[in-house]
Amino acid sequence: MNNEASGHPYFRLTYRSRDLIPAPDRKEVLGELFSEARSRNKQQQISGALLISDDCFVQTIEGEQAAVQALYERIRNDLRHDSVVLLAAGPVDELVFSRWSMARVADDLDEPDTFLLAGKDGISPAASLRPNTQQEAFLDAMRAAARGEGEFAVAAAAAEAPDRPVGRGGALAM
Repeated sequence: MNNEASGHPYFRLTYRSRDLIPAPDRKEVLGELFSEARSRNKQQQISGALLISDDCFVQTIEGEQAAVQALYERIRNDLRHDSVVLLAAGPVDELVFSRWSMARVADDLDEPDTFLLAGKDGISPAASLRPNTQQEAFLDAMRAAARGEGEFAVAAAAAEAPDRPVGRGGALAM
């Protein structure tokens, strides 16, 4: 089904996975991955947010359905993480993160989210970007999902049922 057939112009997908990148290598590997993903996702008109909490990733990706689903398939097959669980997916009327190329979402409410810009010299914080009310609510749901709580947790529990296979790990992208 394409976006037009559903009557909704966009598609949004959220998943949770377990990070397999060794801690000493994580900053460098994620930095390289963010740079590659930002360029590729800009070309594909994909936006979203990534939460990194201990060894857990929760990511929302949104854009044209075929592009989002193709990215998710690459993510499911990437060996840098495993235990990929689809938390939510479906057509939507608007993009929550349309102005974001990427962001590091803090796992603790006392810690600020970091909105990132990728340039020739690497990734740096974009101090002028702040979430709106809708984005903040979505980010809170992602934080809860990282803890196994909240609205996404119900979908995750159903997806992890023993009679339903869970995909292999994947590439992070924003």
